Amino acid sequence: MPMPLDHAWLLAHLPHQGSMCLLEAVAEWDGQRIRCTATSHRDADNPLRAHDRLGTACGIEYAAQAMAAHGALLAAADSAPRAGYLASVRSVELHVARLDDIAADLEVEAERLSGDDNTILYGFRVSAAGRELLSGRAAVVLDADKLGVPT
Repeated sequence: MPMPLDHAWLLAHLPHQGSMCLLEAVAEWDGQRIRCTATSHRDADNPLRAHDRLGTACGIEYAAQAMAAHGALLAAADSAPRAGYLASVRSVELHVARLDDIAADLEVEAERLSGDDNTILYGFRVSAAGRELLSGRAAVVLDADKLGVPT
């Protein structure tokens, strides 16, 4: 596995900037999967917080950012960044009510299950201290404008 990549690398390679870049680091990755860490779930100024809490479903955004980091790592060094859109999520299981009261750092994992040049299916899992907090599958569409619109 390549060495860990820090928050500065994430800021340079993801469209998410400032406090919206939720991940802390890429801990490990290969051609099929990525594992990232995050501490921002405990931040009082987390941009996803509502009503003084961070609901567990917000973990889907953490997973989506891990998927984006995976795509950036797999992209050719000389290629332009491709816009990715979360098209759908399925089989999502939420095992806790909120994330902001989780004391341990989050581990955010995504695994590429299938896909082609323009659509990718990922499985994802967010856990802390060995406890699964949420999991599911997500379909990502790259370059949505190339899909074509039926007339």
